[in-house]
Amino acid sequence: MEYRGKKVHFIGIGGIGMSALAQYFLDQGAHVTGSDREVSPTTELLGKKGIQVVSGQKAENVPAGTEMIVYSDSVPENNPERVRATDLGITQISYFAMLGKISEGKYTIAVSGTHGKTTTTGMLAKILHDSGADETAIVGSIVKDFQSNYLHGDSNMFVVEACEYKNHLLELSPHILVITNLEWDHTDYFPSLTSLQDTFKKAIARVPANGAIVTDPQNRNITSLLTNAKARIIDYTKEPAYNLRLPGEFNQNNARAAAAATRAVRPEIMDDSIATSLSNFHGTWRRFEYKGKTKSGADVYDDYAHHPTAVRETLKALRAKTKGKIIVAFHPHLYSRTRDLLKEFATAFSDADKVFIAPIYAAREVDDGSISSEILAERIRATGTIAVALSSFSEIERSLSEAAQDDVIMTMGAGDIYKVADALVKK
Repeated sequence: MEYRGKKVHFIGIGGIGMSALAQYFLDQGAHVTGSDREVSPTTELLGKKGIQVVSGQKAENVPAGTEMIVYSDSVPENNPERVRATDLGITQISYFAMLGKISEGKYTIAVSGTHGKTTTTGMLAKILHDSGADETAIVGSIVKDFQSNYLHGDSNMFVVEACEYKNHLLELSPHILVITNLEWDHTDYFPSLTSLQDTFKKAIARVPANGAIVTDPQNRNITSLLTNAKARIIDYTKEPAYNLRLPGEFNQNNARAAAAATRAVRPEIMDDSIATSLSNFHGTWRRFEYKGKTKSGADVYDDYAHHPTAVRETLKALRAKTKGKIIVAFHPHLYSRTRDLLKEFATAFSDADKVFIAPIYAAREVDDGSISSEILAERIRATGTIAVALSSFSEIERSLSEAAQDDVIMTMGAGDIYKVADALVKK
């Protein structure tokens, strides 16, 4: 599809995927505008690239002459800008559907799985870029090595982070499918692990015979899904350990998956080239990101972890780096996830000395009274870890400000808890 000269407006442009897609359209020669609820690091990034972004979502935000609307999948039909577009007869397409259209015409490498997608995608994009693949990449965070969540490329290769929520993964047409791992998540959509596995089973079956599936075939939640695969199976666990800037065994597995996917695409690549790219990978925004020190000298980290396994493994890696106390500020994401995985969350903070729990980030959900941050704090305390539910970010910030010089602070969660980390290091 030709986008040069086309006027395209993005609703929810500040979303991590939407902002990358907006940059892609800009590269294709489209005239791009957008709106979002508030200013964020991604909207600031877009502004620097010359994309006009307005805050707030009102009908008048849709510019005159707009020919196409791309909207975040979290934006409902009754959004005033979408209503305006409907009234004007403007074509509307969701973010994931648009990714699918792009994927159809390219040699696509899709990175999926419950944990590690973003880091693996960033690592893969860097290895390929360093090797001269000249690929286009859309990553679910700002990659420090590119200073963006988007990488421009002129070849037909397309690296994209894939999301399984609402079966969005099935919009893509990958030649190479990476599955980092698989656990029950997005419990508001998938009622069970089996239903989530069904989505991945369909995705696996769609990879062509001349493609590849890069995964851990011994993973108990993945093994049975591979039986009907047409494509060859590549076991990323056979890759060696790499010298990384990023800590933790989970990042070693991300690196292995990225390396194995690279070999599937470029079998001629030298081992040293992969190792050098990975050793120079600086990481991404909100993935074990070091933010600085508080006024009292405590180190501050921030991480996107919002699933019990990710929380546990991230804190395990942090514990290995420090001898001081670890103080965590956790922002639970979704009532459904917190409720359905409560048992797992209760034990995920064992490497922390104290945990402050923020009010649950509702996002797309309504509170039915079945779960709360107080309930989560109580369950964590029952395992022997100090946990306190606080009513606001400002309360959490004040409590964290009391951390001593040798303490380490980690803000965690998929919401805006990173703003607390930013505030702590600015004081």
